[in-house]
Amino acid sequence: MFEHRVSDLRLLAPACAAWLAAGVVVALPDTAVVIALVLWATGAVLLVVLRRSTWAGLVAVCCVAGALCCTVIAVQQPLRRPEPLAEAAQAGRLASTRVVTQTTLGPARDGPWRATLVGYEVGKGAASVRLPVLVFGGLPPEEVGIGATIELRGTLAVTTPGDDAAFLVFAEGESRVSRAPPWFQDWANGLRARFREAASELPGDGGALLPGLAIGDTSAVDETLDAAMKASSLSHLTAVSGANCAIVIGLIMLAGGAVGLSRGWRVVASITVLIGFVVLVTPEPSVVRAAAMAILVLLALATGRPVRGMPVLSLAVLVLLASDPWLSRDYGFVLSVLATGGLLIVAGPLARLFARWMPSGLAAVLAVPVAAQLACQPVLILLTPSIPVFGVVANLLAEPAAPLATVVGLLACLGLVVVPPLGELLARIAWLPSAWISAVARFFGGLPGALPWLPGALGALLLAAVTALGLVAALGPGSARWRRWCALLSLALLVGHLGAVAGIRVHELLTRPGNWQIAACDIGQGDAVFVRSLGELALIDTGPEPERLGLCLDDLGIGRIDLLVLTHFDLDHVGGLDAILGRVDRVLVGPSGEAADDAIVAELVAGGARVERASRGLSGLLGELRWTVLWPRERSAVEPGNDASVAMTFEPVGGCVAGCLSSLFLGDLGERPQALMLAAGPIPRVDVVKVSHHGSADQNDRVYERAGATVGVIGVGADNDYGHPNPRLLDLLAAVHTSAVRTDRDGMVLLSPTAGGGVAVWTQKSGDGPDG
Repeated sequence: MFEHRVSDLRLLAPACAAWLAAGVVVALPDTAVVIALVLWATGAVLLVVLRRSTWAGLVAVCCVAGALCCTVIAVQQPLRRPEPLAEAAQAGRLASTRVVTQTTLGPARDGPWRATLVGYEVGKGAASVRLPVLVFGGLPPEEVGIGATIELRGTLAVTTPGDDAAFLVFAEGESRVSRAPPWFQDWANGLRARFREAASELPGDGGALLPGLAIGDTSAVDETLDAAMKASSLSHLTAVSGANCAIVIGLIMLAGGAVGLSRGWRVVASITVLIGFVVLVTPEPSVVRAAAMAILVLLALATGRPVRGMPVLSLAVLVLLASDPWLSRDYGFVLSVLATGGLLIVAGPLARLFARWMPSGLAAVLAVPVAAQLACQPVLILLTPSIPVFGVVANLLAEPAAPLATVVGLLACLGLVVVPPLGELLARIAWLPSAWISAVARFFGGLPGALPWLPGALGALLLAAVTALGLVAALGPGSARWRRWCALLSLALLVGHLGAVAGIRVHELLTRPGNWQIAACDIGQGDAVFVRSLGELALIDTGPEPERLGLCLDDLGIGRIDLLVLTHFDLDHVGGLDAILGRVDRVLVGPSGEAADDAIVAELVAGGARVERASRGLSGLLGELRWTVLWPRERSAVEPGNDASVAMTFEPVGGCVAGCLSSLFLGDLGERPQALMLAAGPIPRVDVVKVSHHGSADQNDRVYERAGATVGVIGVGADNDYGHPNPRLLDLLAAVHTSAVRTDRDGMVLLSPTAGGGVAVWTQKSGDGPDG
């Protein structure tokens, strides 16, 4: 770790300075001009006044690097917020837009999709632009490849500063493909499609995972396999990066040498093929970083200069951040850079350390995943506040198979076009290592044992400190006494933290109310709420992921579900279904809109559940609660989806009237269907309302006024791209004296009755809440 010469690290400080400046200023764009001027002036003063000082020169270069990124932000930020679009977003006006796809689209796709906005018309004004956007809806009826131009109409929303997308586009009505992809992207789309089709004919997880390992196409990977890859720390294998680029360049350099090409022509051929490879796998941030490093290495080879890893990585980061400062906050880019830096700095010393107790070959293999894991884990804490215990072991078993799957899979992708029988044979060969990797992921992803960790920035800083102290103790220079103190401090922080986490968990279990009647699971951007009465359980929606719902089930000790309500078939409401298949007695579902919805119903029936279509007036009993469906009407005029969500009430009956909570669940109903539901009949006053559509602004005030709930539960994911919950909704709840609890800030929420007829609120992240 500490054996790199100073010359190898001279660019590291400016790269870090540029990254810090970009990361801060993209989130505070109004300060870009001021900070840029200050940094330019500071750098100039240091260079002129203290030009003979080495440290002053280094600080000056750092200031210049940061100033460059701030200047780019100051120039680009106004271009990312064209005034007509910002005004249209503020007023909720429809805009006609032209977007270029960044991913393969089709009717079977779920969720939003990324695109580049290249033109718009608002009112009488029109302009050409080039802005990154996130589009909701507007999917074409047939599959469309990357690079196609699509025309659609919709409303827009301005994203928060620092978001890599400049606007959110909410499509209304049908979209139209106005221009096919350019020839080079059409060529790549054809290659990817043929490879996906060939891989889909291969059995099991191996066939689904193969396109991801070879060309980064994970469209065939289902949610359970994706979760297993993440839980076992193997998801990086499907993110095309440095290893893939190195393999491609190595093959070209070897082939060029075999046919007698000079070094210069081999470099030219390598760069040409590398560009084609980037087009094929799509320029994701990790790919761009790897390609930039590869080009710098090739240029150094062409000029006969020595190649050193850290200067190349640092220069690549500087160039990329100066061209796109918003990369500084992209998790894919951050993890790619950290993993590469960890391998360059830590892997070698770790291998020598491990070689004291094991064969050198095994030590070298083990050092690679350990170095990458140590470098990336502090940032991964921001995504998932836990440390996978078996991640290194899973990587150790899977890593040797990855290059074979990558190389043979890539050759298969190309061979399917040139010599189809050869391509099919190579795909079958590549399936074997792919199947092995998926089996490793399934095995280790299903094991318990992830260490809980403090979430957020504080948790990331704490883990970074523990890691740095541990590395200094194991690999650092200085006296044995100094390293021993570092080891003791690292161990003390680790043990102290784990002890605190255990204490918090014990306190949580001791303070958790045993008489809870409503439980809202923290499952990210989605809904999963339990209602309990006399030992019977209803679950309204399942959230987007079976793993997160499964954790909530285990936490609450829930086995069987008497009544499952799927308000509608969007992924954030039905994606967690696999966690409860075979454990449900009765199911209510809203209207289906496509074949995939009917397939979900068929799965439930095959699992032994009795499925019914819900419509207004349907009712039944859950313990001492009577549930009643308020929406949709049997012959509703709204289309399947959000506006046809099942809305229902749970009201106490019999002797439970004074001791049970009443509740209203609104699914994802918008303002218009809420008004129609209100017109169809009265809404009772309730203790608890499940706020519609994760707290969007599209609400009917009168519904919340009539309900008069004490508590409003909002199922919402932290840092979501939708701006949920909307400030207007929060103001509405406050105006009707409904206290808002939200899963993004509060974690799991448990609600129980109080002796005085109120609502006791317990939240996972803050313990006992206020009584309503």
